[in-house]
Amino acid sequence: MKLKSIVMVAGEASGDLHGAHLIKALREQHNSLYVCGMGGRSMRAVGANILIDADRLAVVGITEVLAKASEVFKAMSRLKKLLFGLRPDLLVLVDYPEFNLHLASTAKKLGIPVLYYISPQLWAWRSGRVKKIKKRVDHMAVILPFEEDFYRQHNVPVSFVGHPLMDSGTGGVPLRLPSLPDAQAPLIGLLPGSRPGEVGSLLPTMLEAAQLLQDRMDKVRFVISSAPSIDETLIPSLLNKCSLRHVEISSEPVSELFPRCDLAIVASGTVTLEAAICGTPIIITYVVSPLSYRLGRALIRVEHIGLVNLIAEKCIVPELVQQQVTAEAISDSAHAILSNPDKYQEVCRELAVVRERLGERGASRKVAAIACTLMGCDHSR
Repeated sequence: MKLKSIVMVAGEASGDLHGAHLIKALREQHNSLYVCGMGGRSMRAVGANILIDADRLAVVGITEVLAKASEVFKAMSRLKKLLFGLRPDLLVLVDYPEFNLHLASTAKKLGIPVLYYISPQLWAWRSGRVKKIKKRVDHMAVILPFEEDFYRQHNVPVSFVGHPLMDSGTGGVPLRLPSLPDAQAPLIGLLPGSRPGEVGSLLPTMLEAAQLLQDRMDKVRFVISSAPSIDETLIPSLLNKCSLRHVEISSEPVSELFPRCDLAIVASGTVTLEAAICGTPIIITYVVSPLSYRLGRALIRVEHIGLVNLIAEKCIVPELVQQQVTAEAISDSAHAILSNPDKYQEVCRELAVVRERLGERGASRKVAAIACTLMGCDHSR
């Protein structure tokens, strides 16, 4: 079987994980395959030659990107040289839109097919970028149900493949039945994010909210999720500044953490969908720099921040944004759900609908089949 080469570019932890699943699926369909490019530990673990470490470029917010400008330009230059030198059979772009759409332009000029996996959120802001995608991308593999219609309306080749989380450990978790939490000693998860900046800005407020909840619910318990990308000393140093009685720090995957929790307070992002898949009620928090927020609000066209609410097409879980992210607001929102059995069961039922809309398992396999078609190889295995 002829060796095929793929350059794959993932710009942050979630993209790196989805890229790794895709590489495994590709090798099941075409075992003579060389994959290189930009990613992280997950892609490296499945045999990709990682030339640029994506962790060095991962940021949130418009102004935060500027601080990384030098490293971003260096990464772009190196990847362009790679495309010119290797002339791969396919360029696979995973999320990371501003960077990846620019790189797609170079690939098209070189006649390299481009597969984009996990769409930029054009339906939320700057929808005009669909014109660039139509010119530069050969096929869009989208993971949210409403994205397929968006691209079809603009005559862009597209496939809804389902959400890759359904292929992960989270997707294998049985859906939580809408049963009530332990009213005397509920377990609340605190998930402040996977980046040091997020944890530093969100966790202190979450801990203040936890203390307020402890005053209201004497036996309430807490578990703080520590992502692999977070320095192991950061969370303990913040925890030492408060006086929570029943608290643990956990490094377990969220697919194991969420089923244990009666409710979770989370940073906005993909983790909200992982909670929905597990059926765990959540409160979404979102904080970026003031300038990033002002610029974003001027451009964003959707009503909700959280993916769970976007897919549900209504507000099924609370969203707290910027100045709304206070200890009091978090505490009140959590208590309102935990203390109201009807409300709690309603949220669980709505989350089950979101899980159903995310599609069946097999996203990585479907994207791999599209990739093989674009490379002109047999994927009937």
